[in-house]
Amino acid sequence: MLISIIAILAAISIHEFAHAWTADYLGDPTPKLEGRLTLNPLAHLDPIGTVALFLLGFGWGKPVPIDPYNLRQPKRDQGLIALSGPLSNIICAVLVGILLKIVPIQLPIITLELIHRFLMISLGLAFFNLIPINPLDGSKILVGLLPFEQSEAVEDFLKANSLLMLLSLLLPIFNGNSLIGLILFPLLNFFLGLLS
Repeated sequence: MLISIIAILAAISIHEFAHAWTADYLGDPTPKLEGRLTLNPLAHLDPIGTVALFLLGFGWGKPVPIDPYNLRQPKRDQGLIALSGPLSNIICAVLVGILLKIVPIQLPIITLELIHRFLMISLGLAFFNLIPINPLDGSKILVGLLPFEQSEAVEDFLKANSLLMLLSLLLPIFNGNSLIGLILFPLLNFFLGLLS
């Protein structure tokens, strides 16, 4: 249990710090002013998102506040800020996986378990957040990639339908399994096999 907690805190902190750092880099000091430009896990924990990680295997941190009026190109920059969270988790997982393969040290079992759990949670957090449904990062990434008129229509659609879409992904309506589980777990197992 302690190993899972450490891995979850690390993965969420990296994810949310990346959002805050990218926003600050792109001209919005709001995350810094709100104390979110830190790797301290206490600044980033969302109670419901953290419980979801334990119970469901995926979840989220407390959203990083941004002010789009401070950004140079608000639509594009919000997409980049959203992308930075999942991307940071994927990069960290890949780097840890590569180090694990190239460093010729026999690690204790507990350390290997922590690394494996960190890889699993980092990738799960990244892949789950890439789903283009509000309030997940994927919705902001999608809106940021589309031309203005299409992005407005997609954003309106997602705001109106995301709760229903999210429930349809999470509820165990496929022979006792959720749709997200049927998609996410094989994807996770594939990448974990490559990295560990």
